[in-house]
Amino acid sequence: MKHLLAVVSLALLLTGCSGMRLVESQVKAVATQAAGQPIEAGARYRFERLPSQTSEPHTEQVEAIAEAELAEVGLVRDDTAARYSVQISARMQSYLADQWGRPVDSGRVHGSIMIGSGSMGSMIGLGVGMGMGFPPPTQYRHEATLLMRELASGQVVYETSATHEGPWSDSDNILRALFAAALKDFPNPPPGTRRVKVEIPR
Repeated sequence: MKHLLAVVSLALLLTGCSGMRLVESQVKAVATQAAGQPIEAGARYRFERLPSQTSEPHTEQVEAIAEAELAEVGLVRDDTAARYSVQISARMQSYLADQWGRPVDSGRVHGSIMIGSGSMGSMIGLGVGMGMGFPPPTQYRHEATLLMRELASGQVVYETSATHEGPWSDSDNILRALFAAALKDFPNPPPGTRRVKVEIPR
């Protein structure tokens, strides 16, 4: 009976875990104070776009993801009465990897797409490492950056970035995790580079 209960408990545990995945990102954030004033809860911001981002089709999509995560840390989008501007960018690259996750051909990128950063492109290639099966697995590197500037002074008050490498290509979901990780401990992040884990649905 005890053995049966243990098996059932394990099955329930695995079922529960299968609905979530853990995205671990490397995060670096730097905060400064404009005129000695910290970023207050409920502060208004607007998105700032580079000229090349204006016609880029993914910009609004990435801004929507970032807006949801900015709301989680207490910031409010207000395009008419903003105190801050927020500039974001995101990037996804794909590459063939060996069994340890390392690029099999000296780090050459096999696919690259810039999302919300003003340029898009792709580069297709193929490389196979010695002793590997065919085809080698594809890994994906996602990057997200966020720059926050006080409009009155033009001073950058918050700069943060997050990167993640893994087997998942669903960029929208991974970007949600990246922006959440990049904004962890906002507006007072610890110094240096750290690893942040965020759970998202499968």
